[in-house]
Amino acid sequence: MTNGMKNHVKKKNRETLFTRINKWLHLWLGLISGVIVFVVCLTGCIWVFNEEITGLLQPETKIARQDKPVIMPSRLYEIAYRLYPDKSPAYAQYQQGRSITLNLKSPKEQGRRAGGTTLNINPYTGKVVSVTERKKGQVDFFRFVLNGHRFLWLPYEIGRPIVNYGTLIFVILLITGLIWWYPKKWNKSTREKSFKIKWGASFKRVNLDLHNVLGFYSLIFLLFIALTGMVYGISWYSKGLYWVTTGGEKLTEFQRFESDSLQSGKRFTPQQAMDLAWQKVITRHPASEGFYYTFPDTSRAKTTIGVTVYPSKGQFYNNQSYTFDQHTLKEFAREGIYGIDYEEASAGGKLRRMNYDIHIGSILGFPGKVLAFLVTLIGASLPITGFLIWYGRKFKKKNKRSKPQKSPTMIKSKAVEPEPVEN
Repeated sequence: MTNGMKNHVKKKNRETLFTRINKWLHLWLGLISGVIVFVVCLTGCIWVFNEEITGLLQPETKIARQDKPVIMPSRLYEIAYRLYPDKSPAYAQYQQGRSITLNLKSPKEQGRRAGGTTLNINPYTGKVVSVTERKKGQVDFFRFVLNGHRFLWLPYEIGRPIVNYGTLIFVILLITGLIWWYPKKWNKSTREKSFKIKWGASFKRVNLDLHNVLGFYSLIFLLFIALTGMVYGISWYSKGLYWVTTGGEKLTEFQRFESDSLQSGKRFTPQQAMDLAWQKVITRHPASEGFYYTFPDTSRAKTTIGVTVYPSKGQFYNNQSYTFDQHTLKEFAREGIYGIDYEEASAGGKLRRMNYDIHIGSILGFPGKVLAFLVTLIGASLPITGFLIWYGRKFKKKNKRSKPQKSPTMIKSKAVEPEPVEN
């Protein structure tokens, strides 16, 4: 055997080994993470349109936009106290064209699943258009969906890491799947198998095409969704991605500020402080499409006032957040990418601020959300079609092994048996 032939054989063996390892990883990682991927993709698919669906199910919260200022935060205090004197405002959210959503809590209702009361209020008249009361542990439909998406409805400390690293495995599956899908030779037959679904074929063939073809077309989008999703759960990945995209910058930790509790009751009441903070922010952003503001907790003198403005409807990347001392109205200076305007951030900083909008597709507006919906729906189907492929092949092999084989003698005797002669 010549050296050229030996090298060719070695190369072929290496390719075979690589192919086997790739297929093994794709198969077993897929079986291990299939349920996780299915739940995360399906819940993500539903969550994409949570605002639109909520608006359709609650038509009373749609308020025609008017050319007049919205009610002040102090008015929200009055409305809350009139209806629920034992509760106080926790946070409010407002989007142009919709009602103000005001969340109320009592001192007993603290924590993520402690319950609470939500008021939907006309932003121009102060009229309460709807009231929702939640008991302890009760969540609405979309909060239930989000809990499944983030931690599989398990205890947070258990479910969150499972989702995070299940998503990392999904990224590996997408890459190994692309390698497995890639044809060794490009011709008419392989092109048809790789890019077209043969709907008229058997169930097994259609299922295989659904897995391979839809998986290929959605791959790049699923990668973007998965990679942006890991930013929220895997610390080393989040910091590393930021370091790479910014050319070596260190990601600033989230800052928590505290009010000067020694100034409590000396300058402003909570209502006065909220109004003044609101006026400061609204003066800087008069044309913003939405606001989110947190009220100070009167039972804890160190809590602050937070106001976030959203300049674009349905998008979050260019939001700007402000934090104020509830007693002195001192404005705290934020550091890092969220402490400056979006336009002033570096390319890597802008990419990080766009992370959530990329994740849910809103970076491309409504068409992007439709795309994210379809892609994550395909993502949810991949574990199912993949499992059916594996099960069908395994079951077929078992049937072949268990099926009795005819002996050569039987075959031979049957072959020479004379056919009956008709009279």
